[in-house]
Amino acid sequence: MSCTLCPSFVLCGILKTVKKQKTFVFVCSSCGREEPKWLGRCPECGEWNTLTETAVSGRGSPGGGSGTGAKGLPRSFPLSSVDPIEGSRVSSGIAELDRVLGGGIMKRSAILIGGEPGIGKSTLLLQAAAAAKTKGRVLYVSGEESAGQVRMRADRLGIMSGSGGDRIEIFCSGDLEEIQTIIDAVKPVLIMVDSAQTLFSAEAGLSPGTVNQLKYCSWELITWVKEHDAALFLVAHVTKDGVIAGPKSLEHMVDTVLYFEGSTAGAGDGDCRFLRAAKNRFGSVDEIGIFTMGEKGLSIVEDPSLLFLVRREGALPAGVATAAVLEGSRTLLVEIQALTVPAKGAMSRVFSDRIDSARVSRVAATIEKHLGLRLSDQDLYINVAGGIRITEVGVELALACAIYSARTGLPLPAKTAIAGELSLAGEVRSVRRLPGRVKTAKNLGFSAFLGPVPEAAAGAAAEKEEGYAPAGEIKSAIKAIFS
Repeated sequence: MSCTLCPSFVLCGILKTVKKQKTFVFVCSSCGREEPKWLGRCPECGEWNTLTETAVSGRGSPGGGSGTGAKGLPRSFPLSSVDPIEGSRVSSGIAELDRVLGGGIMKRSAILIGGEPGIGKSTLLLQAAAAAKTKGRVLYVSGEESAGQVRMRADRLGIMSGSGGDRIEIFCSGDLEEIQTIIDAVKPVLIMVDSAQTLFSAEAGLSPGTVNQLKYCSWELITWVKEHDAALFLVAHVTKDGVIAGPKSLEHMVDTVLYFEGSTAGAGDGDCRFLRAAKNRFGSVDEIGIFTMGEKGLSIVEDPSLLFLVRREGALPAGVATAAVLEGSRTLLVEIQALTVPAKGAMSRVFSDRIDSARVSRVAATIEKHLGLRLSDQDLYINVAGGIRITEVGVELALACAIYSARTGLPLPAKTAIAGELSLAGEVRSVRRLPGRVKTAKNLGFSAFLGPVPEAAAGAAAEKEEGYAPAGEIKSAIKAIFS
């Protein structure tokens, strides 16, 4: 049967081809699943009425390649031909931030910063934008505040009084297309986006904050900095559990993931802030940055050694021990506080948010097994003065001494620092950089140090220090400290 419009069937063939091309898909706003047609319920997450019509982008997706472009077919090149300058760093102007990043801001990298509301994420980025050791422009993109509000913060921080405020470009919008236009015009060396949850694009859905929006918008910005001599900072919201909100793939796309934590028990006139790295492709994740928040913004702590010690006159109360722990390349002396009370229910409980509760339970079980001190009918409360979170294994011996002191009512001797790992067999195991811990404690006025029996020649230097008491097991450690 012939067609009256085009007997040669050429036009009909073109129309059929155009009709078959997909111009849109339906994307779930909850999990990001794509479907070719609308469904009432998402097959992936089971949510109802979450599939929204989304235009198919002609550009590459986060998981796709560049394909054939104007420059021809993609090609590889020898690793030896790569210019090492592309991997150089830029100082942020904030020593503690540089420490956590591994020595500075790596060019062509993306950094994700998460933290509780009001912890100081925006303040940290604004101070870094003004203090960064670079001559290029810095673009500060705010999707949560107006330009006037950002200027008020800059005045309070004293940024406008220096030369750093002149190079900061401010743009207040969450529209990805508008942000990309500004980026192409300004060509910044640093891009600060506050926050990732406010970014949106018409090609990724209708509302910001969805999984698809976060992945698409973040990838577009990350792709731009990977192709230019620039770095990207993305502020991220956190859930009530303290983890970054949104898809886990967002943390995989960036190069560094930082968590900004706070404490109400600070030093001086301000609250403490702790900056940690959960992921760092260009440095260690063991380093920690310590700040205090004041009227002029965030200030770095020059000497954190005495920050977490409670200054007392005379003997220590029962349940208090001083631990020498490592945080990255620094030795910190922290006060461990323990309290034991009869269990209020059939089962005892552990209340500890600064030291992992599983570690506290393991140390308590070791004490009960090898010292015969009953703790299974006691509720354990553990705290760290200053509010810092301790993850290093060297705190276990000090934790055991604090729990023993709290249960027996016997106070530890003053000016005694403790470090050591405690095994389930009751052994006190050696820890890293033991001589450095002993030296730091001695410089801070501690006359005695309880630690493991040094194994290597480097650790034997610690035993030669005056006041060092080695212990091979938990029984000998308790006898040495309480005799």
